[in-house]
Amino acid sequence: MNTKNSEKLYKKGCENLVGAVNSPVRAFASVGGNPLFIDKAKGAYIKDVDGNKYIDMVLSYGPMILGHRNKNVEKAVAQALKKGYSFGASTHAEIKLAKLVCDAFPGMDKVRFVNSGTEAVLSAIRLARAHTNRDKIVKFSGCYHGHMDAMLVAAGSGLATLSLPGSKGVPAQAVENTLIAEYNNLESVKAHFEKNDDIAAVILEPVTGNMGVVEPTQEFIQGIRELTKEKGALLICDEVMTGFRSQFGGAQELIGVQADITCLGKVIGGGFPVGAYGASDEIMSNVAPLGGMYQAGTLSGNPIAMAAGISTLTELQKQNPYDQFNEVAEKVEGMLLTSANKYGVELTVNRFGSMINPFFTNKEVTNFTDAQTSDTDKFAKFFWAMMENGVFLPPSQFEAWFLSTEIKEVELEKLSVAIDKSMGVVGSL
Repeated sequence: MNTKNSEKLYKKGCENLVGAVNSPVRAFASVGGNPLFIDKAKGAYIKDVDGNKYIDMVLSYGPMILGHRNKNVEKAVAQALKKGYSFGASTHAEIKLAKLVCDAFPGMDKVRFVNSGTEAVLSAIRLARAHTNRDKIVKFSGCYHGHMDAMLVAAGSGLATLSLPGSKGVPAQAVENTLIAEYNNLESVKAHFEKNDDIAAVILEPVTGNMGVVEPTQEFIQGIRELTKEKGALLICDEVMTGFRSQFGGAQELIGVQADITCLGKVIGGGFPVGAYGASDEIMSNVAPLGGMYQAGTLSGNPIAMAAGISTLTELQKQNPYDQFNEVAEKVEGMLLTSANKYGVELTVNRFGSMINPFFTNKEVTNFTDAQTSDTDKFAKFFWAMMENGVFLPPSQFEAWFLSTEIKEVELEKLSVAIDKSMGVVGSL
């Protein structure tokens, strides 16, 4: 695989960018080598600056659910661009997208758009504190909720990839109100409530994507819902990654829980920077200008992002691809397990809707501790073999793979060949 132009851009990028990247996972630190630089994408495929073409299983970490440059989304964006790029004022598009989002989540009466998942979580936590007049937040090890100070403790994905326990620059005072529990361990949550009477909220990914794909047990998720109600705390579901990927709406309905506050992003921007948080009228009435919890953003509700989001969600409603996603994910899981067995590679595969994750371990993966038993050296070998065979993967064992509606039978055939060849490389170690 020729990467000459990517290597040139990497060296040039190091002059004025930190590590030549603008997000750490892009640096390929856990898989070795230097990052690839992308030139363009269309449909199910992405192409780098050296002309290498890949089936895209990263999909910008989730938002390109319709594949790249969907014709209807592209048309909507082009029409919006003709009217102007940003106004710093309200537009009709904000109202249209807000209704689409609220209608998809039972119990969500109002939503506030922001510019990223981090902003959505930051605002949701502030809102929970404002509504309950309490300070402490319970989060789970391995769940990543953006790079705000209070959440950069026991986070997954990027931090796990770089083997960092936290982040420098985060003062102790910033995390003193953050309590850590273990995912799928209800007793670890109960222990915090027994010791603390000022817990404002429990925040979690209802189905994780940042320690890899991990589903909650019914006992765990229902227990948290009952416990938070009993103790007067709120439940915040971070669906930045899962929102609109498992069905039209989020993971909550499928796992049988309804959050008090939901955080969204990724898909609702259709590839443009968007985040959102939403809740009932009662809770959202705390947010300025209706209430005393201040949160603002000049570019929030950007008209181009709103147009992309409206078109993406409208297309998803029309296509209703969720049964198809389950079928495709099941096929990919079968390919992975069959090849792993063929070459004697220990592998566990987790999936949920259009998200899938192979772990190079013989353990069932139900939490971050289990995920960390994965052999990251084997993953690195598998990653580069898959790239050599034309499949673009997240460069981390702890990131979910994503499916798009553009993955058809021809792509599945290519995936099958690539997986078998790549697992053969791992098996030869």
